[in-house]
Amino acid sequence: MGDAVTVGDERVAVAVDVGGTGMKCALVGADGALVHTERHPTDAGRGPDAVVETILTVAEGLAGKARADGLSPTALGIVVPGVVDEARGVAVWSANVGFRDVPLRELASARLGLPTALGHDVRAGGLAEARLGAGRDAGHVLFVAIGTGIAAAHVVAGSAATGAHGAAGELGHILVRPDGPACGCGRRGCLEAVASASAVARRYAVLTEAGGPAAAPTEAVGPAGNAESAAAPDGASGGGPGRGRTMVSAAQVAARAAAGEQLAVQVWREAVEALADGLATGQALFDVETIVLGGGLAQAGAGLFDPLRTALRDRLTFHREPRLVPAALGDEAGCLGAALLALDQLETR
Repeated sequence: MGDAVTVGDERVAVAVDVGGTGMKCALVGADGALVHTERHPTDAGRGPDAVVETILTVAEGLAGKARADGLSPTALGIVVPGVVDEARGVAVWSANVGFRDVPLRELASARLGLPTALGHDVRAGGLAEARLGAGRDAGHVLFVAIGTGIAAAHVVAGSAATGAHGAAGELGHILVRPDGPACGCGRRGCLEAVASASAVARRYAVLTEAGGPAAAPTEAVGPAGNAESAAAPDGASGGGPGRGRTMVSAAQVAARAAAGEQLAVQVWREAVEALADGLATGQALFDVETIVLGGGLAQAGAGLFDPLRTALRDRLTFHREPRLVPAALGDEAGCLGAALLALDQLETR
């Protein structure tokens, strides 16, 4: 928990970014500056009702903190993983926290007495990166979070597209390898089943156990659909290949590839090529100026961005090559995006 900066404008938004494990929470000034930050456990295993109560209690506490510090909380923004109907303010579905048709905006507004916005965590992160972070100088931005899964947000003129059913941005479920590994969505060869941090770790584990190059693994890789899973640094533990021992993480695979280990080089190259295929499809669809990569895998730095730029360039014909940059806001992006959603709604009331 901490206090970041003091802003001249005493109005602040209360922001809560809900993940399956933890909540990132903040008071954010009208200029997008973090005034105060907190972290709280989600404890999703207690069930959705308990999670909702925790969200509301934490938000109340933040509003109280603002008033105690002489600030005026003017709006509340909450972002959650899964499928979100932003127009109705309903958390339609989330595997991570167990939500099923939860009218979270109505519940929060009634509890705190503040105008409330409910959004999707990855779209909120993309919104923040487009307006405050790495994409702030571009009018058309594609934010792609790569971790345990892959999810995206398409932001145009400072607004993130939600889709007709609240499910826009599932870039991780573009088909890139028809005969590839099974995905948690039930299909084979989705981008996140090949190029996510989880997929990289699993592929390396399978090839290591096989003693060298082998067929793609058949273990399912769960869908992203949320910033928390998409931001996980390695996505490698538990079941699947390497059961009973800790798998080498995607970050470690990247480091081994940089050191020239043949097996790691192969796995990393496969992931980069698949990711380039997915981004080329995204560019064909959205024609953006800037692609911002976030999440754990993006922390590989030049080891990812240099070969990925080359591979993406090779796949483009008449499409303009987008600027490819790392995210700038870290794991606070979702929280900042929640605040932007809250503040934006005040302008439309």
